[in-house]
Amino acid sequence: MKNIKDLIKNRWFANALAGCITVAFYLILSNINLVWETIMGFIGYFSTVIGGIVIAYLMNPLAEVYQRKVFKKVNSESARWTLSIVCSVVTVVLFVAVIMSMLIPQLFESVVTFVGNIDSYAKALQTFLHTSIKNYEKFEHLVVSSENIINTVVNYIKDNSSKIIDISTSAGKSVVTWVISFILSVYMLSAKHRICNGAKQFMEATLTEEHFNSIMSFLNRCNFILNRYVVFSLIDGLIVGSVNAIFMLIFGMQYIGLVSVVVGVTNLVPTFGPIVGGVIGGFILLMVKPVHALIFIIFIILLQTVDGYIIKPKLFGNTLGISGLLILLFILVGGSIWGIIGILIAIPLAAITDYIYREIFMPYLKSKHKKIKNNSESPQKVPAASDEESTGKSKKSGGQKK
Repeated sequence: MKNIKDLIKNRWFANALAGCITVAFYLILSNINLVWETIMGFIGYFSTVIGGIVIAYLMNPLAEVYQRKVFKKVNSESARWTLSIVCSVVTVVLFVAVIMSMLIPQLFESVVTFVGNIDSYAKALQTFLHTSIKNYEKFEHLVVSSENIINTVVNYIKDNSSKIIDISTSAGKSVVTWVISFILSVYMLSAKHRICNGAKQFMEATLTEEHFNSIMSFLNRCNFILNRYVVFSLIDGLIVGSVNAIFMLIFGMQYIGLVSVVVGVTNLVPTFGPIVGGVIGGFILLMVKPVHALIFIIFIILLQTVDGYIIKPKLFGNTLGISGLLILLFILVGGSIWGIIGILIAIPLAAITDYIYREIFMPYLKSKHKKIKNNSESPQKVPAASDEESTGKSKKSGGQKK
């Protein structure tokens, strides 16, 4: 051990270590795509476990509500938690079954309608383009290019129907994976208290009391932000989907279940989700009745305005009071790295990052700056004179007086 410490103290060792780090960093940057694919491939082996953890975390607030509100009179804590897990699982399964029973038939019907009428849609659109702008010679080339685009899209859909089937097959495989993850999440929820207590005991044994308290405070804050965001985002999506269903029912529109589910689910995606939901819903209604599509688009604009300025501020309050620029940056970066999952978790990650910056990083910098300032402003102590110097000075002063 002593030889290792002496080796570390040598100057050449620090230079060699810095050179190795520089070379490794250069190799990683020059092969960043390969490194990223390797990391994601390694994580892919644990995708089922990660999915189970995510589902268990999403179901945990519902189970806690059952434990506090419904089964609070049950004396045994383990029995109370077990009953809460069972009710949570039944609630989630029934909710998914109801949604699928509404979604799948209408989705199948809309696809069949679209494929069966695609030629008539193309001809109607070409006729509209001819009657609208063919009289103007300046836009004649636009008519020709539009017809070519329409014909290309129609031929592509017809020629790639087998790919659509392959995509459906892969979607079926992913459903099986999520079912296994759901089963795994039930086991994780049942072992929640044992896992949490084990993690706390491990941190208490390996960390100092100050570090343990700071880490636990940070984790509790992150858990609070994530829980609040997930719960109120689901409530907000449910409100928006329900209001949309009521509106479509009043106006006698078709595909109420399909369009409302699309609007509610896409509303979970920040910033771009409502736009995507409105476009998809309007396109579905356009195949049936264009007037309904126009009314639907106008209503979605009004609904998203009310949701953005009234419903969401009431639900979230000031818990996620972060700047819109930071949210947009996290959405863009998270979407480019993790796709739709990165967009979904962009807001809580931005809130956690803002919390780390304001509550941890800035106080640390201020305290460090304050220490440096106090040390620089403190007066330097003059060393006391020795006894010999003091006696010599006294004799010298005495001789001068004489």
